[in-house]
Amino acid sequence: MPADPPNRKPHLDTLASTLLVLCCFLWGLNQVAAKWALPEIPALWQAAARSVGGALLVWLWARVRGIALFEQDRTLAGGLLAGTLFAAEFACIFLGLQYTSASRMIVFIYAAPFVVALGMPLVARAERLTPLQFGGLVVAFAGIAAAFAEGFTRPAVAPDQWIGDALGLLGGALWGATTLAVRGSALTHASAEKTLLYQLAVSGVLLGAGAVATAGPLPLQLSALAWTSLAFQVVVVTFASYLLWFWLMRHYPATRLASFTMLTPMFGLVLGVLLLGEPLTGRLVLGLATVAAGIYLVNRR
Repeated sequence: MPADPPNRKPHLDTLASTLLVLCCFLWGLNQVAAKWALPEIPALWQAAARSVGGALLVWLWARVRGIALFEQDRTLAGGLLAGTLFAAEFACIFLGLQYTSASRMIVFIYAAPFVVALGMPLVARAERLTPLQFGGLVVAFAGIAAAFAEGFTRPAVAPDQWIGDALGLLGGALWGATTLAVRGSALTHASAEKTLLYQLAVSGVLLGAGAVATAGPLPLQLSALAWTSLAFQVVVVTFASYLLWFWLMRHYPATRLASFTMLTPMFGLVLGVLLLGEPLTGRLVLGLATVAAGIYLVNRR
């Protein structure tokens, strides 16, 4: 079990909370962007393009800043594992979006905080949740379920919707497993840039191979909307927001960070109202308040 870095903080401060809210907003918008691009860019090609483009940006960023990426520091095994889990996660998400709605997908992805909360005591005993904090995690997830309950009572978006839902749940479990792989290996001492580059480079190779094998050639002509969606996913989400996320993981408790990510589906709902014209209901407002209460319980000192 690797020792925690000496500069890891026991609680989330104002900076961490602000950065987390920004990341959650971007991740909520990302599901809408991915869904917009799917009619033109096949699922695995879209996932592979995100990873490859993000990897190139991370490499350029590290080179400009003089950050060493290729020294021997015993992170290879953890990096390969994290990258493989990362590839499987996004394969599930992008393939699943072909069968279910973006709003349903984002609910199932956020099984990840439970995987982290249950598994983190095995890799970092200091991050064990108290019964009250675990109760806060349950309260937060209950808020998400309440906000999305209306969607579960409507007609299915497709005949095979259950396939997309199942892939979303599996993607969430894989996200949680990726977090545990990073915290339970030598990657916990690596820079955010190196941690992210491992995942993007390995997943880019694996997803690209999957796309070549199953999705046919990459389309050469895309609409402005598809290009904008892909650029947003590569530059803003895959490069900038993930770099922030892994920096936060290196300096703050992973269980507290994971609980905060439950804001993402709430942002997804709000963005659906603003961008897709979906109704803003009392259940949504109640869900937002419940998620806020759950996150407070998990992060209270």
